[in-house]
Amino acid sequence: MPAPSLKPQPGPDQAFLSSRLAVILAGVGLALAALAVYANSFAGPFVFDDIPSIVENPTLRHLWPPGDVLATPHGAGQTVTGRPVLNLSLALNYALGGEAVAGYHAVNLAIHIVAGLLLLGLVRRTLLLPLWQGRFATMALPLGLSVALLWTVHPLQTESVTYVVQRAESLMGLWYLLTLYAFLRGATSSTSGSGWFTLATAGCLLGMGTKEVMVTAPLLVLLYDRTFVAGTFRGAWRARGRWYLALAATWIGLALLVAGAGGRGGSAGFGSGLSWWTYLLTQCRAMTLYLWLSVWPHPLVADYGIGRVETLAAVAPQALLLVLLAAATLVALWRRPALGFLGCWFFVILAPSSSVIPVATQTIAEHRMYLPLAAVVTLAVLGSYTWIGPRSLVVFLVAALALGAMTVRRNTVYHSSLSFWSDAAVQCPGNARARIALGTLLATGNRLPEAAVELEAAVRLDPTSVEALNNLANVLAATGRFSEAIPIYGRVLELTPREANPHYNLGNILAQLGRTNEALDHYQAAARFAPGDADVQYRLALTLAQLGRFTDAIGPCEQAVRLRPDFPGARQNLEAIRKLAAQQTTMPNR
Repeated sequence: MPAPSLKPQPGPDQAFLSSRLAVILAGVGLALAALAVYANSFAGPFVFDDIPSIVENPTLRHLWPPGDVLATPHGAGQTVTGRPVLNLSLALNYALGGEAVAGYHAVNLAIHIVAGLLLLGLVRRTLLLPLWQGRFATMALPLGLSVALLWTVHPLQTESVTYVVQRAESLMGLWYLLTLYAFLRGATSSTSGSGWFTLATAGCLLGMGTKEVMVTAPLLVLLYDRTFVAGTFRGAWRARGRWYLALAATWIGLALLVAGAGGRGGSAGFGSGLSWWTYLLTQCRAMTLYLWLSVWPHPLVADYGIGRVETLAAVAPQALLLVLLAAATLVALWRRPALGFLGCWFFVILAPSSSVIPVATQTIAEHRMYLPLAAVVTLAVLGSYTWIGPRSLVVFLVAALALGAMTVRRNTVYHSSLSFWSDAAVQCPGNARARIALGTLLATGNRLPEAAVELEAAVRLDPTSVEALNNLANVLAATGRFSEAIPIYGRVLELTPREANPHYNLGNILAQLGRTNEALDHYQAAARFAPGDADVQYRLALTLAQLGRFTDAIGPCEQAVRLRPDFPGARQNLEAIRKLAAQQTTMPNR
């Protein structure tokens, strides 16, 4: 009779945590948690960059021929430029529900949930690898779920989930995580794993077509293999070299897209007007802020504007901290590879947008932490578990509840353009763009005194902003503050002398003040620069008639009628002007 085995057998709880049912229940729980914290995001309308990239994007209006959708529009301020997979996803949304914004939010949330599930699978399977010698064998699922749950409900993710067009970040994150997860499954498969490796390559290619940050994925996959599977770079290359070549080949597609995007309309790249050094200094502030918000996510800011750091002295402490963290990451890569990998996850994924390649229109953006946040959360979860053991699971649950409540509250900022820009202006008062947008919205809502305050602040922050100056002058004129509006229109015309609207608006003020000859000069200038504007032509005709130049007034008035046949005032006055011109012609000279 054989001796009984002395090998410890797993208890019922441990056996359950290793079962397929437990994995399924964990995934369902994660999805329900995401749905709970983002349920109130569906009420949000399109805001900010959603407008040019979705509402005003003609390439979304049809799916066939596919070349139109995949070509993407080209222009500054369009998030979809050079990102055909992102554009296609939005076009599918449009095909299913037009501009019904709830559908876009639903897809965004679905993307985030799938990304969370992939992160859960990636962490769980990584903790089950032989590298750990069974250390996390019974806790791989709870720890993987803790990482994925905290990452999914963290309020720092709201910009990538609730702000529709920032699907660019979350969808890219999904492809990134799919690439890593599929590669892990292929590398640990009992067969060739070619199916999984093919899926990893496809995910990588789709990511390249979604956002440029995906450029780092092949490098991070290689580092993951070296750290957790093969043990060395040489071993990883020997075992899976041809698949690394396949991943690297996806860079060709990205290179073509970047070249075709042409610097994203001048908003990004070395031709954007922002030096690499200034941008690097600004990123010292940005990256330390991202780390702080990962730990204490308040206050969050939807738009930081285009603030820049010009001197190293202004960010010396932040720069020193980042240098120390980068150095520690490099040391850890050789001494504590798993810890070093987390550091690389943070720095490598942030590198394309937060190093030396300028993004002039948005120097700081919270959505860039969508994937890097996973490294911070994983470090916190594994560190806490190592320190206090299974009791840390209670801490993680409490933290998830607190973070989820903050996310629910944060979603309300996206419930209207007014709340979006009000929050941005309050949290970042030095952001001229937020003050301009808020002032313009207040003016549209006929809250003119409040609008004037915001626009005056915007002009102080950016005295060369034509939009701020012009909108401020319009508000001052609408409230009867003509003496203040006139010199501001003058500054607008100094900056943009060939723009019709400032000439037209200034002409209106001068006409109301009885300065008819001066008004005529501006109406004539407006007519030269906007000959197809019926209102301009009509105002020019009335002013000429007021000065007694009836014959000269006939042409502009006729033009106004041609441009707008249903212009009743112009039609009626045209007949009167013709009669007066005829009388003036037949009157004897005295």
